[in-house]
Amino acid sequence: MHLRTCQQCGTTLCCDSSPNKHATKHFQASGHPVVASAEPGERWLWCYVDEQMAQY
Repeated sequence: MHLRTCQQCGTTLCCDSSPNKHATKHFQASGHPVVASAEPGERWLWCYVDEQMAQY
């Protein structure tokens, strides 16, 4: 399981590798489109709307 943080509200949720896919469900329910990896050493964002990753 890996953690992702919503860039709009700051909620940290599990990724799509987990059984419940909470980060994706959060996007579907809230419309908040961008998450960032909350894993140490990872610096990237994912946009659900554009289905694109960006490094930062």
